[in-house]
Amino acid sequence: MSTYRHGRHEYGQNFLHDQATQNAIVERVHPTSGPIIEIGPGAGALTERLEHLGRPLTVVEIDGRLARRLEQRLHPRVEVVHGDFLHHRLPHTAHVLVGNLPFHQTTAILRHILRAEAWTHAVLLVQWEVARRRAGVGGATLMTAQWVPWFTFALGQRVPARAFTPAPSVDGGLLTIVPRAEPLLPRAQRRVFQAMAHQVFTGRGRGIVEITTRAGRFNSTREARSWATAAGLTAQALPKELSAGQWVDLFRASGTSPPTRRR
Repeated sequence: MSTYRHGRHEYGQNFLHDQATQNAIVERVHPTSGPIIEIGPGAGALTERLEHLGRPLTVVEIDGRLARRLEQRLHPRVEVVHGDFLHHRLPHTAHVLVGNLPFHQTTAILRHILRAEAWTHAVLLVQWEVARRRAGVGGATLMTAQWVPWFTFALGQRVPARAFTPAPSVDGGLLTIVPRAEPLLPRAQRRVFQAMAHQVFTGRGRGIVEITTRAGRFNSTREARSWATAAGLTAQALPKELSAGQWVDLFRASGTSPPTRRR
């Protein structure tokens, strides 16, 4: 089994030792306000820097031995929780989320975060390609499309693999997620919108017009083409290329459920 100095494989531990990256994370947290929750503090290098911000700080660590070491090292005002963040109940009051996420759990953790309601900022270190796609660089992912009416995703700096111990096989990247001050759709429409995004994102076709027509979002190719033109899209545009506004416009134009086909 791997030593703690080198991280444990079953927990996806790649400890961030690069001070410049640690500083970059803290710089993004500093302008925020409220309590901080750190996801997977590991050996506590980033935790110590967050502690210096002088705000209430809770760390959630799945590794029991590391959690005990953190309790011994950190100031008593820092709350150390031994547990899996995926099962950690986030508070209903405003807070900020920070973490060097285990790469193999990134998607699950992001879903857990996005489904919570009270946090104000999430500053996360994830795989570089994941950070790019979540931020819509080079084409968005289905997850981003499903949540973009309520959140903004911003790409930060690239973090080389050598910044971690042990070094992972890919680089990392900073990703900042912030709830929109004015959501593009009411939260009550989230499930219906996300079902539509999934239907379109995974639909068959050689472009957005064909995909939405086959999915039954419009009664005809002509209607779909008319919508795409008005939305500033070509017929061959792919779902990953749609902006937040275009996704919302598609939702409104095609209805909250597929229209009844004319006989």
